[in-house]
Amino acid sequence: MSPEMHARKGRHQQRYENNFRLVSGCVPYRIKPSAQNQNGDSFDWLEVLMISSANRTDLVFPKGGWENDETLHEAAGREALEEAGVRGMISETLLGVWEFRSKRFQNNCSMEGSCRGYMFAMEVTEELDSWPEQDEHKRRWVTVREALQLCRYEWMREALRACLRVLSVKSSMSMPMISEISTMFHLMKPSSSEQMVVL
Repeated sequence: MSPEMHARKGRHQQRYENNFRLVSGCVPYRIKPSAQNQNGDSFDWLEVLMISSANRTDLVFPKGGWENDETLHEAAGREALEEAGVRGMISETLLGVWEFRSKRFQNNCSMEGSCRGYMFAMEVTEELDSWPEQDEHKRRWVTVREALQLCRYEWMREALRACLRVLSVKSSMSMPMISEISTMFHLMKPSSSEQMVVL
């Protein structure tokens, strides 16, 4: 593995703001060759890439600390490469900013472990056979419907919905699809231990 393919370690360059660790990430996606299946299911026009963590069955999108020698977009791209082994084109449009607690501090009442996450859409153009954190993260392409069920955190479902809205503008996706997505999200309840703020 080449030097540029090693994952960054440590937090000596980590950015913080008002006790929040600043995090950048993305929703990696690819357009499927066929926009609709035979049943006309509008969710099947794309897939999103999610990653697993050790001893967990639920999935997340790649994300990690935004460091002081890179832009938000560069950090999102680096995390996608390190955690999921993909490169691509990151949208200039910010999907949103979410505040959440890192998994180590889910039950902690202090500010410790608080993160502020910036998320982007990323169209995947290259999928590598090996990547820095492949022993810790397995990747999996899933449909939007599957992603809604598999997301570990509610805020990630919100980021996925924002991603679909951005892509709908880009691809002139029909409004009924957006309505269908919104209905599905309202039916899914956030966990009681999770705090999510959309800025």
